[in-house]
Amino acid sequence: MKAKNKIFVFILLMSFTSMIGQTIKGKVTDESGTPLALVNVLEKETVNGVSTNEQGEFVLNVKQMPATLVFSSVGFTTLEKTLYNVSFVTVVLKEDNVLDEVVLTGNRAKPRTILDSAVPIDNVSVRELQATGQTNIDQMLTYTVPSYNSSNQTISDATAHFDPADLRGLGPSRTLVLVNGKRKNQSALVYVNDTPGKGEVGVDMKSIPTAAIERVEILRDGASAQYGSDAVAGVVNIILKKNIDFTQVNVNSGVTKEGDGFNIDGDVNHTFTFGEGGFVNATLGLSYQEKTNRAGKPGTDILFGKTWEGIFQDEFDDGNITQAELDAGLAFAETLSNGTHPWIQNNPDLGMTIGQPEMKKGDLFVNAEYPLNENVKLYAFGGFNIRQGKSFALYRAPYWPGISFDGSDNPLYNGGEYQGFQPTFETDIQDILFTAGSNFKLGGFNADLSGSYGRNSVDYTIGNTINVSLGANSPTSFDAGAYAFSNIVGNFDMSRSFGDVSIGFGVEARQERFEVTAGEEASYIDGGAQSFPGLQPGNALNETRTNIGGYGTLDWDVSEDFLIGGAVRYENYSDFGDNFSWKVNSRYKLGEAGVLRASYSTGFRAPSLHQVYLSNVQTLVSGGTISNQGTFNNVSPVIRDLGVDPLFAETSENISAGITVKASNDFTISLDYYNVKVDDRVVFSGEIGGTDDDGNPNADVQQILDDNSVTSIKFFINAADTKTEGFDYTMRYKNIDFATGKLGLNLALNINKTKLEGEVKTPTKLANYKNAIFNRKEQSRIISARPNTKLLFGADYKYKKFTAYLNNTYFGEVAWQHATDPGKDQTFSGKIITDVSFGYEFSDMISFNAQVNNLFDIYPDAIDTKGDFVTDLGGRFKYPWEVNQFGFNGMTFKAGLTFKF
Repeated sequence: MKAKNKIFVFILLMSFTSMIGQTIKGKVTDESGTPLALVNVLEKETVNGVSTNEQGEFVLNVKQMPATLVFSSVGFTTLEKTLYNVSFVTVVLKEDNVLDEVVLTGNRAKPRTILDSAVPIDNVSVRELQATGQTNIDQMLTYTVPSYNSSNQTISDATAHFDPADLRGLGPSRTLVLVNGKRKNQSALVYVNDTPGKGEVGVDMKSIPTAAIERVEILRDGASAQYGSDAVAGVVNIILKKNIDFTQVNVNSGVTKEGDGFNIDGDVNHTFTFGEGGFVNATLGLSYQEKTNRAGKPGTDILFGKTWEGIFQDEFDDGNITQAELDAGLAFAETLSNGTHPWIQNNPDLGMTIGQPEMKKGDLFVNAEYPLNENVKLYAFGGFNIRQGKSFALYRAPYWPGISFDGSDNPLYNGGEYQGFQPTFETDIQDILFTAGSNFKLGGFNADLSGSYGRNSVDYTIGNTINVSLGANSPTSFDAGAYAFSNIVGNFDMSRSFGDVSIGFGVEARQERFEVTAGEEASYIDGGAQSFPGLQPGNALNETRTNIGGYGTLDWDVSEDFLIGGAVRYENYSDFGDNFSWKVNSRYKLGEAGVLRASYSTGFRAPSLHQVYLSNVQTLVSGGTISNQGTFNNVSPVIRDLGVDPLFAETSENISAGITVKASNDFTISLDYYNVKVDDRVVFSGEIGGTDDDGNPNADVQQILDDNSVTSIKFFINAADTKTEGFDYTMRYKNIDFATGKLGLNLALNINKTKLEGEVKTPTKLANYKNAIFNRKEQSRIISARPNTKLLFGADYKYKKFTAYLNNTYFGEVAWQHATDPGKDQTFSGKIITDVSFGYEFSDMISFNAQVNNLFDIYPDAIDTKGDFVTDLGGRFKYPWEVNQFGFNGMTFKAGLTFKF
């Protein structure tokens, strides 16, 4: 074994033995003689294959000669070459249209090219992702796929550490994520804070290291009939690297223009080979990220000025204080509102930290295959990711209601004039994924049998804070509890082609588990820790459900140009019952000029297990006051007594139609229309208080509030119907001769609009709470929190060892709606973010890259409160967070080195 292998064996604690059979070496280039990396070299009609290294070289062991090798790569014509008693071969691949890329997603019977597919599919290479200069896969996809959106959140508890992501504006819950074609487990977190995706559950995209990825295939069409729940908006299939014949080490670092947000990361990818055709591709990565801060600097605190006015007035009205005490109290409140309070004068930003969180991350991923013989291949893949993060809550100023003004009985007080404190929200996130299976022949069918296990957990620590009720005996750091979600999935799939007809069928069995662990007693007792009362024993649970599904697909190539196909799927869930969905699609080739395609499908989304069972107490700012709000789970007797029905599956209809024009081998255009209706959408209700929408008291609700010491209650409910429609447009023109190099241009556009249909569905006992259950502000998170238009215009240029990328992303306007007053709504205008990237290869072993993201230092529009001081929490927030376009870090710089050997 080579010395470099021993190093990686030590690092990864793995050991593999290399065995060499008959050996063929070779080199693959394009027509200009440029070496081609990552070309797939496969021994025909076997599972034995490798990929070329950065110099276009490969080494492949075959059992005997002659041997026929198949060479394929994205953007090049596939070539077969039969070799007779040779040990070295040079292969030249001709460039072909990007539409001829072979994709796996959405084709359960057999692989098809993008041009052959009856539905729109994007194929995004890791090079395109890395050229964005972003630091994780969800941000990379945001800047390469117009209909995909994700942005960092802030002052939002654990949501700040996960970043909700969605496709076509349909919410995180309605995008299915696969890894190597197998279902990825959801995260443990429900996004319960005031951010896009509120009330939903997504996949922890940060848990998948970019260095382990070969490409990402995105199916932009409803696919529930093929893949089951969650595929309403489409499918993101992450394809891992395979047998790469070189070791790659990346080291990158960056910082914002403001000098904060410093980050550094390093990773290594290496392939261990063993036996005849066996390999393990392994990726090890570490990263560190510092916080950013873009808090507002109002210099006043009208939020708590008004709060204290109300407190003193109520005390006077109740006869608890004198007129003189009221006058003194109102004078104090005025010092907050006008900024003359000494602490505010010294802290015009009100002590806030608003931006990206601190983060430490480590991950290990592997992707392995081993052919037992020509008909049987074993495979396994997966990885482990761990992240430790720290974000921040609202600063507890020294005049914070309910906390002593002088710091007495406060363990955080260190003498001198009391300055208050800022609680931290700290997370320990772990994500594990492991799949093992086999591809084999069974009675003439291609069969795939696999088992998967996935688990995501998040443990909460609330730091630099106190439980006021415990006084001087209060801890200053609290174990606030934990959430965990896991699933076990078994799949058996079979497919076969009979001439022009291809069929596929299979079954899937899945068990899901949602666990809630209570925090330490001090974190929740008597009001709990400031900023986040810990999870209580009453919130703790360990719940499971199972489902079994079966599907069938059929594709019929009626002629060389005309394809019709379809799929059906039946699933049965142990908690809410069964569902049947189906899909039909068709494609017609316009000769060599392009293709017409269309599909119609029904779909469904099972309510997440988290949405069924989540319960907690949150400390939030509502109406200018601080309050504890209780979330009751969907099976709670409290919710049942109010007439809230058990959650059931959302159903959907998806229509799409499109055209692709192949003007030449280098110039392509595509346009797709889609229309997605979702009925009985699960939403997280607004705050249900003791009075209804008309101000009338409700004794049943008030009793619940009194019994549970909360000011409002919340729950999940099937309450809304939506319709989403839009267009996706792409244009790519490559291989343009320019300044002795090659220039490529691309244009991609998504126009998207979601609207609510019909009335909000409410239980009979809460018929007068229609606005409270789903008010205008909550509605805006669905209909206008993501850009209604997103345009990408970019260029790439290559000259010898120099490469350059320019990308302009237009994020269209987003709109925030006030809960009750349309006059206080605000539309945040569209902005263009410009990114540039440069790369240079010093040698075959060392290359350099540098990026500037947000070149012109663009920020969203500032919040205009229009007189409602709660809108920006008294000026604490300068930029919008409840609706979001691209975050607000401003210009960032990044540079790195890549070593290959």
